[in-house]
Amino acid sequence: MKIENIINEIESVEPEILQRLDGRRNAMKSFAKFSGKIALAALPIAFGSMLNKAYGSPTGPKDAITDVLNFALTLEYLESEFYKAGYDASMAGTLAIPSGAPMGAIKTIRDHEIAHVNFLKTAITSLGGTPVVFTAASFDFTAKGNFPTVFTDYALFLAVAQTFEDTGVRAYKGQAGNLISNNDVLTAALNIHSVEARHASHIRQMRKANGGLVPAGVDVKPWITLNQSGIGTSAVQASYNGEELTTQAGVNIINIGGFVISANAASECFDEPLTKEQVVSIVTPFFA
Repeated sequence: MKIENIINEIESVEPEILQRLDGRRNAMKSFAKFSGKIALAALPIAFGSMLNKAYGSPTGPKDAITDVLNFALTLEYLESEFYKAGYDASMAGTLAIPSGAPMGAIKTIRDHEIAHVNFLKTAITSLGGTPVVFTAASFDFTAKGNFPTVFTDYALFLAVAQTFEDTGVRAYKGQAGNLISNNDVLTAALNIHSVEARHASHIRQMRKANGGLVPAGVDVKPWITLNQSGIGTSAVQASYNGEELTTQAGVNIINIGGFVISANAASECFDEPLTKEQVVSIVTPFFA
C-alpha cells in the first residue's frame, strides 16, 4: 500500500487522530514535507517510526497494547466485511438499500470501517506486532442460520448492522482501561470509538425510518434504552444485557437531586462496557 494512501485512510477515520499522534498540528505537515524529500522506499520506515512514537508503551509491554489493538482489529474486520458484502449485494440488486441518503450512509460507514482496519494494521505493525488477518470467507453473517436473509432483507441488514455497531461501542469502552497507561493509544482508540458511536446512532435512525423488525410500541432512539435492542428477536439480546444499569460511580441517577428522572432516561445516559470474553461470545456465531 502506498504511504499517501495510508495517510488518506487515517484522515478518513477521524482528522483529529493525525493531530494527536504527535500532539501538534504541525507534526503531519512536517512529515508531509519530509516525505517529499526522501526516497519512496524509505517512507514506510519513517511512517512506522512516527507511529511507534505514538503507540509505543513506555510504562507497559508492547504486546499488551498490540493484543488490545488486534482485538479491535478483529471487530473492525467483522464490520468492514459486513458492510462491503451489504454494499455489493445492493449493487447486484439483491439487497434493496434505498438510493440517496441511505445508500450514501452505508457506503460511508463501509469506507470508515475499511479505514479502521488499515489504520489498526499499520499501528500494530509499527509496534513490531503481527496483525490478525481475516477475509470475507472468515465470516458467516447469517450467524449459523439465525439471519439467513441478512443480505436480501433490508430491515434485517439494518438490525444486524445496529447490533454490530452497538457491540463495537461497548467493546471499545471495555478496553479503554487496558490502554490508560498510554495517552496516545487511548486517544486514537477513543477517536475510533466516537466514530463507531456515530455509526450506531445513524443506523438506529435508519431503522426507525424503515420500521422493519421494530416491535409494536417500541421507539427506536439514537441510543440504547435499558437493555432493549429494539429488534424483534432474542438472538441479539446478549449485546444489550447490562445496559439497564441506572447507577454510576455508586450513585443512583433515578430522580437524583429531586429531579424527575426515569429508569429509561437514567440508563440512556451511559453505554456500559463489555469485556473481551463477552464480546467474543457475542460475535463467535458470525465467524465461519
